[in-house]
Amino acid sequence: MLQFINVSKRYPTGAEALKNISFELSHGEMAFLTGHSGAGKSTLLKLIAVLERSTQGQVLLDKQNLGRLAKRNVPYARRKIGMIFQDHRLLHDRTVFDNVALPLIIAGLNHHEVKRLVRAALDKVGLSGKEQRYPITLSGGEQQRIGIARAVVNRPPMILADEPTGNLDPALSEEIMQLFEQFNQVGVTVLIASHDIALIQQMGYRTLQLSQGELLDNHGQS
Repeated sequence: MLQFINVSKRYPTGAEALKNISFELSHGEMAFLTGHSGAGKSTLLKLIAVLERSTQGQVLLDKQNLGRLAKRNVPYARRKIGMIFQDHRLLHDRTVFDNVALPLIIAGLNHHEVKRLVRAALDKVGLSGKEQRYPITLSGGEQQRIGIARAVVNRPPMILADEPTGNLDPALSEEIMQLFEQFNQVGVTVLIASHDIALIQQMGYRTLQLSQGELLDNHGQS
């Protein structure tokens, strides 16, 4: 599903965020991306989400070269991806329902379909009955679940998560990881950037380890 072929990313400042990265992620695979702060984890995810473009090499999603996408086609490529951020990126003046509905409204779905899909997504993440609450009134763990519901509401084949448990305690972190496992068990490809080595080892999935922009390790279950 996802291929990185000799991918490098250099910023205009001259800083090289990624150096000659190559790996593959199969359909329905779950894997972790780890490494020190500044190792290149967020940059790598941004290349997949076409938030940035590589300087060299190819990033292929379903054999489509993301680096060569015309601007008008970027939104369509992004519909294949649910992106989850550490800081949630929620709209605090909108209800939980409105936050989760946003990708569907942008995609032009009718009200009835939006309602059905939002309720299904909130049910999956354990937030049924909280549609009309505002994110600020919910806990950090619940806010992260809103972000996850928004990422999966249009049922993308791939989920990317950037430090999704970075602000959560160990028990909540495990709950969030179990949610990702549940999505993976129904065939969704999942790539999670995390520095929580203990939690990653406990889960036993394949790990891609970055250090100073280079891929050091590529081990674990495939």
